[in-house]
Amino acid sequence: MNGEQLLLWRTYHRLTQQQLADMLGLHRITVTRWENGTRAIPSHLGLSLETIQRELPKGYRRSVRRANPKAPA
Repeated sequence: MNGEQLLLWRTYHRLTQQQLADMLGLHRITVTRWENGTRAIPSHLGLSLETIQRELPKGYRRSVRRANPKAPA
């Protein structure tokens, strides 16, 4: 996952950087740096996003695949 894909996933799920950071137990600036490419995204982030996705209210739940159709399956 790269910063652009993370941004697409986050906005697709209608989350702010602050909301995502809170869910991950991080500072908002970390999410900002991941999205703008100034900080490497950890390889395990995809698993964390899948967990968050399952816990979102029903109207927010969308698949990672649908959020980024070009992502590998």
